[in-house]
Amino acid sequence: MADFETQIVVVAGGPAGLSAAVQAAEDGAEVILVEKNAAVGGAANMGMGPLGIGTKYQKRQMYDITVERAFRMFMEYTHYNVDARLVKRYFEQSAETIEWLEDMGVEFEGAYKYFTKSEPTWHIVKTDQGIGPRAASFMNKALYARAQELGVKFMLETPAKKLLKDEEGKICGVECEDKDGKKITIACKAAILATGGGGANPEFIKEETGYTWGKDMFNFAVPGNVGDGIKMAWEAGVDHMQVRIEQAAGFTGIEDLSASVSNVMSQPNLLVNKFGKRVMDEEQMQNTTFLSNVASHQKDRVVFSIIDSTIAKYYMRNGVDEINMVRPNPDVSDFAEAVKKAKENGNTGLYIADSIEELAEMAGIDEENLVETVDDYNDYCDSVDEEFFKVKKYLRPLIKAPYYAAEIHPGGYGTVGGIRINENCEACDKDFEPIPGLYAAGADACNIYDDSYMFLLPGNSMGFAVNTGRIAGMEACEYVNDED
Repeated sequence: MADFETQIVVVAGGPAGLSAAVQAAEDGAEVILVEKNAAVGGAANMGMGPLGIGTKYQKRQMYDITVERAFRMFMEYTHYNVDARLVKRYFEQSAETIEWLEDMGVEFEGAYKYFTKSEPTWHIVKTDQGIGPRAASFMNKALYARAQELGVKFMLETPAKKLLKDEEGKICGVECEDKDGKKITIACKAAILATGGGGANPEFIKEETGYTWGKDMFNFAVPGNVGDGIKMAWEAGVDHMQVRIEQAAGFTGIEDLSASVSNVMSQPNLLVNKFGKRVMDEEQMQNTTFLSNVASHQKDRVVFSIIDSTIAKYYMRNGVDEINMVRPNPDVSDFAEAVKKAKENGNTGLYIADSIEELAEMAGIDEENLVETVDDYNDYCDSVDEEFFKVKKYLRPLIKAPYYAAEIHPGGYGTVGGIRINENCEACDKDFEPIPGLYAAGADACNIYDDSYMFLLPGNSMGFAVNTGRIAGMEACEYVNDED
């Protein structure tokens, strides 16, 4: 006998789960949301806002980004290795989703690029503290309030453990634990999985992706995101899709320093691997997904950004060349002060030397090759980049000590994918047949990037979560009504 009964159980209260619960409740369904943590929000509490395409903000700002253009960009970027129907439905709904959120009281600063080469699809949530990380927590609060207003029952500190199916193979319940470890059963006609992937589970990451967390992978590890929803789906017969890291490269060993250090060292200057060889046109570093991909294919999965004192002084006087929405301030005038602190603290990941040879030795880079690479690079600065064709304005020679090098490793936002879904967010088996009553949304089911996160359309991760949450809520509500 079940301890609780409802029409739809939503598993986890991040942006996908909250959106699913609100949408299903707005459509008339009775909903219980179970969440393992003591509060809702999940990874989105760290984020800034969702993607929108064809929104009023883009039109006001005279940005020409349409669903058709974005769709073509996306499909060409992924070489059509993803579900075009799902991408199309997500994109077509995204502008209306921005208005749906506004109806709940969510305000937006506008539509923004993440970096210069990206498109202005990132709709950053307005806060009382200006643009910055954690802005999307205001969106989560609005979704939570709307769900409560609609009568959604929240069961916090109640992790889901198992999906229950009847003799016909239909979802009929979810087995959970309360905060005291007592097993409880919620009878339902449909369940929506939205547990945010497995980015905080090193064993899961190693098993599914081959990366070793903390050694050659430094993705965000949001507490609680351990892949439990994905595993429940697999146990229930859902197809085991490839799990990937949603990659965006990052620095290690300098996290406690002023942002000026990472801002300076992420500029498009010389980038080499452990062999002392260049690895890309450094102008492309601003797309940190590309940068993470490059780092992933090097020895020990690491690359080094290198500058000299003249470059550092130029940036301190004039500001950096490239900014993005995470590091929007070009002012790095405190770089020298931050470097002094790094020396005092013994920060790893940042190397400071009086010669290129010494820098190579400190960082573990092949000395002879690095010296040759710097000589060649300096020659390119006087003419053209014959190796990777970098544009002239980013070619600055390394000629004066001290020299600086910073390690860059693969990183990212967590895992994406694992659960096969169709355009209706129905969880499907290996024969592409839906498991009756089972739906999935957000990172657990985000199989739309293939091998590379689509950073050219920023806000994609949260946009996919919110929009697939809504789709799952709509479809689950329609399913349970048909079952009645």
